[in-house]
Amino acid sequence: MPGAGPAARSRVVVIGLGGTISMLARGEGGATPALSAGEVVATVPGLAEAGIAVDTVEVARLPGPSLGFADLATVVTTARERLAAGASGVVVVQGTDTIEETSYLLDLLHRRPEPIVVTGAMRHPGLPGADGPANLLGAIRTAAEPGMRGQGVLVVLGDEIHAARRVRKTHTSSPASFRSPDGGPLGYLVEGTPVLLSRLPARTVVPLPDGVTWPRVGLVTATFGDDGRLWRGLADGCDGLVVAGFGGGHIPADAVSTLADLAQRMPVVLASRGGSGSVLARTYGFAGSESDLLARGVIRAGFLDPYKARILLTVLLAATSPRGTIEAAFAAAGGYAAPTTWPWHHHDRPPA
Repeated sequence: MPGAGPAARSRVVVIGLGGTISMLARGEGGATPALSAGEVVATVPGLAEAGIAVDTVEVARLPGPSLGFADLATVVTTARERLAAGASGVVVVQGTDTIEETSYLLDLLHRRPEPIVVTGAMRHPGLPGADGPANLLGAIRTAAEPGMRGQGVLVVLGDEIHAARRVRKTHTSSPASFRSPDGGPLGYLVEGTPVLLSRLPARTVVPLPDGVTWPRVGLVTATFGDDGRLWRGLADGCDGLVVAGFGGGHIPADAVSTLADLAQRMPVVLASRGGSGSVLARTYGFAGSESDLLARGVIRAGFLDPYKARILLTVLLAATSPRGTIEAAFAAAGGYAAPTTWPWHHHDRPPA
């Protein structure tokens, strides 16, 4: 589905959060955030020729790992206000370390049809082959493209357009780090034009009010020889827990009793540490298998990786969702139930 090109007099708002794209090296100490959102936009060649008006807003100037839920809540509020005032789309510029999590958080909270596009850089402006300007230009073009409406939050790097719910950072330093292992990119930028080859079947938005208290959700990874003893101590300070199991959703037999106890105290979601594929439901039956754990009350993450499962559980708990709603949300978002079973699909559909 080729793009029709930006609408006349399109206006895109770039929200700056910092990250490598804004960093400069200071002597021998390494690169740190230094450039404002406006200064980052000023580095983009070809922007004037794109015919897109760009406004900038700086919410933070932090490395990606230092961003928090409150920062992203501010982004959601700012984006909503600017889109309501007539902007065609929003671009969020941030550090790549947490894009796979922050983009999904935004996707769960962004109710409007206009796109929010998240981008960043793997090489800061002082390095040869800095990729920030090209990524930002691609993101701005994508945010201005009318054909991107209704797709929620997208991630654009390296001329690829990814769905926030699928994208992962897969390499520590390569400019080609971002991949969507389950499904691939939704599309590409071809000679500067955003082109979607597929579209998401439905949005998954949680109607969360402003000013919520963010719960604490832990994430533990099952490892060889693990008995789960450390999981209990971590869970003592949590409102929910995600367990990244082996393969299709397995843990050592010695850890089963601990996980079963935790599942009686709080929502526990079972994801896979494998990197792609879905958590299974009924293939294996040994102690610690997916069917054993599901029978003990854990919730299946489906195709959601552990990091995205943690984001979804956090948002659901912030919305004070009951157990049945949490299970239904994971079934729809995890791909093992129809998209129409999303709990808010009919009751709070985003505007078209």
